[in-house]
Amino acid sequence: MPVIIVGADTTPGTAILEGLAEPNREIRVFVSDEQTATSMKARGFKVALGDVSDESHIEAAATRCFTAILIGQAATDARERAFIDQPKEILEAWSRASSSSGVTRVIWVTNEEPPKTETKEVATVDPGDLKLVETVIQLDDAQEIS
Repeated sequence: MPVIIVGADTTPGTAILEGLAEPNREIRVFVSDEQTATSMKARGFKVALGDVSDESHIEAAATRCFTAILIGQAATDARERAFIDQPKEILEAWSRASSSSGVTRVIWVTNEEPPKTETKEVATVDPGDLKLVETVIQLDDAQEIS
């Protein structure tokens, strides 16, 4: 089932992408850097290039995905954001976008308390977790998470 990684151009996002990448898994990435987007397209990933603070763009990119992996670092790092500048508001926009797009499972990768997310399944993983990639893969592969 398709998975989208919002913030795949962050250190944890790239690590998770590398861990998830396999021929039978459809992975979409949402990135802000044009060179990264070109590189990821060349590797065969479906790429959405845009502003992580653009809720409607996140929603469109996540449409028909089962899992959304939302990397909190992309809401706080030095990248340009034109629509929202407060990290908490960006995370709230991602939560709404995930719900509106029909995503079933959201995996937050953040050491902050994520906003309430109106999807069937929600999990949070600390980006400093030494087994971050393995934990996210297990959550994505799980039959169901609580």
